[in-house]
Amino acid sequence: MTPNATVLLLSMAMALPASAQTLPAPDATPPLPLPATPATPAVPPTPAADPVFASCLTSLRGVAEKQGITAGTFDTYTQGLAADMSVLDLLDAQPEFTTPLWDYLAALVDDPRVADGQAMLATHRDLLDRVSLAYGVDPATVVAVWGVESDFGRVSGKRPLLVSLSTLSCFGRRQSFFRGEFLTTLKLLQAGDIRAEGLTGSWAGAFGHTQFMPSTYERIAVDFDGDGRRNLTDSIPDALASTANYLVKSGWRTGEPWGYEVKLPAGFDLAQAGRTHRKPLTQWVAQGIARIDGQPLPADDRNAAVLVPTGIAGPAFLVFKNYDAIYSYNAAESYALAIALLADRLRGGTGLVTAWPTDDPGLGRPQRRELQTLLLARGHAIGAADGMIGTQTRRAIVLEQQRLGLQPADGRAGAKILAALKAEGPPVAPPEPRTP
Repeated sequence: MTPNATVLLLSMAMALPASAQTLPAPDATPPLPLPATPATPAVPPTPAADPVFASCLTSLRGVAEKQGITAGTFDTYTQGLAADMSVLDLLDAQPEFTTPLWDYLAALVDDPRVADGQAMLATHRDLLDRVSLAYGVDPATVVAVWGVESDFGRVSGKRPLLVSLSTLSCFGRRQSFFRGEFLTTLKLLQAGDIRAEGLTGSWAGAFGHTQFMPSTYERIAVDFDGDGRRNLTDSIPDALASTANYLVKSGWRTGEPWGYEVKLPAGFDLAQAGRTHRKPLTQWVAQGIARIDGQPLPADDRNAAVLVPTGIAGPAFLVFKNYDAIYSYNAAESYALAIALLADRLRGGTGLVTAWPTDDPGLGRPQRRELQTLLLARGHAIGAADGMIGTQTRRAIVLEQQRLGLQPADGRAGAKILAALKAEGPPVAPPEPRTP
């Protein structure tokens, strides 16, 4: 899966993850598959402007042929490629690992996404019922992945996939991993599953409605609409069914919960917490762990783990095997919790009971847009109030934090700066100069 449910948070600038797949309008006429081998004769690729990059592509050409990628395929799709070095800056900036959990979840599990997800459940009810029957994964979980990965197909990444993956194959760390993804992309193009035209995704190579990495696409994707192609960019049925197939192959258990928000007993030893520290459920119950909503926990011995992601003062969770399946989609606790909590909301849940341990909670997208509108009114050139917290917005927040005496002046879009600007009211325009 992608390094990150990432497309969405990175494109929201600390607001989405990227991970495994994405989708379009139902009943769209699928494009015809490309021929397996390009009709043009094989010619050596045009040398790239960067000699190191050109040399790297030349070496990859030989590796590709050994993996069954024809010279014609390789040359057709690499001709004219130029490295995009900006992707290297993103290797160590995944939002799942760099954003406070309350900010991450506020942007991904907000009221508009819940409303949109419930609308998708209604619109695609028949399809989701067929997917659930075929794979045993409930519709809310599948739609939650779709919502977190690409905002239901709205934000699936704008970076040219072949450019990003070829660059990461030749520069930076993890070159071996990205070379595998790059060559797999060429295999998918050669097979006709995907088209090169408009092929974009995250900086790391995840693409489609639910953001599959190419190697995951090759292993897991299914042709659920029966058109002869596994098309996760233009077929909602293929994308949602492939998502369910991924979860099943990751150990999903039909009819079981992912977990529950729980209340910990006084004096709970945090050394027992962690996704890999499993105990039979009866042992956790014997220690005094109980569901936060007062409902009884199941009376069985299935293994479970306790998560305390922000410390003893924050929300705690008891998680089961299905949480692990979600986690495998993009290996980050924040990501897995976003999927799980959004799925709960889509089923009609009201959200977490325990507050996050902060006096400056994160903002959902409507509140982010409100904050940006206030910044624009104060003369900050940040572009549109789109809810995406980018560099210009963060710089403007720093200036306002400094002006208002808020510490730390870190550029974070939190509840404090929003409240301070709202309390201040609209800025007062300077008086018009008088004409002598």
